[in-house]
Amino acid sequence: MIRYDALDALPVREALPGLTGALDAHGTAVLVAPPGTGKTTLVPLALAGLLGDGPARRVVVAEPRRIAARAAARRMAWLLGERVGEQVGFTVRGERAVGRRTRVEVVTTGVLLQRLQRDQELSGVDVVVLDECHERHLDADTAAAFLWDVREALRPELRLVAASATTDAEGWSRLLGDAPVVAARGAAFPVDVVWAPPARALRPPHGTRVDPALPAHVASVVRRALAERDGDVLVFLPGVGEIARVAGCLGDLGDVDVLQVHGRAPAAAQDAVLAGGARRRVVLATSVAESSLTVPGVRVVVDSGLAREPRVDHARGLSALTTVRASRAAGLQRAGRAGREAPGAVYRCWAEAEDARLPRFPSPRSRWPI
Repeated sequence: MIRYDALDALPVREALPGLTGALDAHGTAVLVAPPGTGKTTLVPLALAGLLGDGPARRVVVAEPRRIAARAAARRMAWLLGERVGEQVGFTVRGERAVGRRTRVEVVTTGVLLQRLQRDQELSGVDVVVLDECHERHLDADTAAAFLWDVREALRPELRLVAASATTDAEGWSRLLGDAPVVAARGAAFPVDVVWAPPARALRPPHGTRVDPALPAHVASVVRRALAERDGDVLVFLPGVGEIARVAGCLGDLGDVDVLQVHGRAPAAAQDAVLAGGARRRVVLATSVAESSLTVPGVRVVVDSGLAREPRVDHARGLSALTTVRASRAAGLQRAGRAGREAPGAVYRCWAEAEDARLPRFPSPRSRWPI
């Protein structure tokens, strides 16, 4: 049974007429919707005609991360009152839950790119939604280029939607042939910003190395947040090594569970974080928790301000992970995790004066070999 009460509460519903009208007229659209509005869950169901209105279509939703793909599919299936693998399924590396009745399939951008290489026409697919397109991963950018080429040369009826909360909407509009930009109003609760720079300046990151003082500083900010605020704390760190070191610094939090979420974590551990818990929690995460999913109970975000992204070493012609300052768009995404369910706060581990010097959006150009 469809849970209309939950669907009607999602603010992105008001933007659906504009989105469907844009797709009918142009075949492409850019959807800008703040976190928590339902763009990842309600929009694909509506485009597939699974909510009782509109023609039946097959929709593929591309997510940048496996945990987000699984979580989005499970949420949509719950909204329909079904199990995953019926009308909503997912495919990620090493795991697939899709049936003959599946009309909405959530995949990672890597899986989508592989399909485009095998079947350039993307046969049987009517709509592709590139979710969280602001992240600008190499797979996502390549898939977007392939999809545009397919639409222009082979399948002009294929509909494309680029969706995000903080993307460069005008840039994506140009990439998709001057696609209309459809905006949805926000539903997030207010989030207080607390600036928490270290006592001394930290050395800039180099390669995958960060200043050894960073984990200790982040841990101290977490302790401060636990003392000053209620609710669970979500901490953003650049990589698995920093997560382990911060977890070591927080090992004496006897009445608080310290959990870890990253791409290498088993699916069961990732799902346990998304299921919530009875005790207060500190969730240490990479940018895997930045988009597309809600960690229940989170009222506070502690942001290290760093991210680990692929960069090309032109001397060797190889790509490698590099620690960089997160963009302001990423900072907004991270802060939004604190305001999904109630008013919250974000503790930023850098000075307010530094914020204006951060890039507005992640730059895709440095990820491509020249």
